[in-house]
Amino acid sequence: MHTIGVDVGGTNIEVGLVGDDHEVISRAKKNTPQDGPDAVLDVVADLVRELLENVDDSAEKSGGDQTPAAVGLGIPGVVHQGQALTVPNLPNWDGPVDLVSGLTQRTGFPVALGNDANVGLLGEWLAGAARGAENVLGVWLGTGVGGGLILQGRPFHGARGGAGEIGHIVVREGGALCSCGRRGCVEAYAGRRSMTSAVRSMIEAGRTSVLEELRLEHDKSSMTSGVWRDALEADDELAIEVFATAVDTVGVGIGAVLNVLDVDLVVIGGGLAEKLGSDLADRIETSTRPWVMRPSPDLQFRVAELGDDSGVVGAAALARALVIAG
Repeated sequence: MHTIGVDVGGTNIEVGLVGDDHEVISRAKKNTPQDGPDAVLDVVADLVRELLENVDDSAEKSGGDQTPAAVGLGIPGVVHQGQALTVPNLPNWDGPVDLVSGLTQRTGFPVALGNDANVGLLGEWLAGAARGAENVLGVWLGTGVGGGLILQGRPFHGARGGAGEIGHIVVREGGALCSCGRRGCVEAYAGRRSMTSAVRSMIEAGRTSVLEELRLEHDKSSMTSGVWRDALEADDELAIEVFATAVDTVGVGIGAVLNVLDVDLVVIGGGLAEKLGSDLADRIETSTRPWVMRPSPDLQFRVAELGDDSGVVGAAALARALVIAG
């Protein structure tokens, strides 16, 4: 059975056709629109149609049927019963949004919905860095900071889909304003959007940095993970300072989760992990350990193995489960 996985991020939307072996057969990608849920669903539907055209061409050449049975959608927010209850990192999303009905109407396929970090961790659990693990925390570092959980060998989403939201653990009372509207969240210091805002404020106050220069060289509208990587490699003092604060803050949040749930594997994913690799996982492990009362002797930190495909593979697995369940 083939299914389509959709990973909606704050910067890009990734769509892939995925087979039973969790291999991504073909891909399509566009920037995430900033005009609200209808615009996002329109882009997703366009990308699905683009994939279907590729499927038709491939089937004509090979004689094999790759027609997808369903679509899985990962969205950066709290999801419950087919709705996105809150999506803090995408502008112009107000109140619960029925994404399942909206995408089904646009594509004609059954649709399964999940949180983007949850489906990212699901992808890694099925085919990546968390294969075979029983108790896992996934931490996804991108535009924001997302999280997911595998507990006792099963994905855990909580009572209303809000479990694993490590980015919204408050680590500094009255601290920096977060996209969720509260202050002092992990994401307010470690999300790429918040890091960029901090850098620009410091530049306005007289600090210097190559980050804006690199953004222009990359021809990007925002300071992407690749821009941050290049600034760190260039030993940019301000980038190093802001990034160190982000890593330290993530460590505090992970330490809090470990003290509650005692998992033995932490998977670090997202755009920053893809660009910085295992060095990032090692730094986060170092920043976490002082905050853990009694870590498991088997505790490991690993960088996600699937890169951009983590969320696509996980979302496609949700679609497959939807079809199997009938």
